Amino acid sequence: QVQPVESGGGLVQAGGSLRLSCAASGSIFSINSMGWYRQAPGKQRELVAIVYRGGGTNYADSAKDRFTISRDNGKNTVYLQMNSLKPDDTAVYYCRITGPGFEAWGQGTQVTVSS
Repeated sequence: QVQPVESGGGLVQAGGSLRLSCAASGSIFSINSMGWYRQAPGKQRELVAIVYRGGGTNYADSAKDRFTISRDNGKNTVYLQMNSLKPDDTAVYYCRITGPGFEAWGQGTQVTVSS
């Protein structure tokens, strides 16, 4: 069973940066995608960025030009570098990993951006 474990959240001032990490543990034979989602209070969970096995990426409009997703296949780890953070980026950030026949979510990490 695959278990993603996130780290790197915290409190930062507007304009600052944070780097989130998500390491996948367990019986992993193949990963199709690794992505970051976020959920703010009172809002639905939304995609922030995703990277596919072939290296292709997709970003939410709100993340383009500020966030960068990257993946270390050897470590089964995905990163989200977040720059120029805004108060609207405040949310719980979740890592999601998919593969043949499975989908796994992490427990989430809080990101708070103060104005």
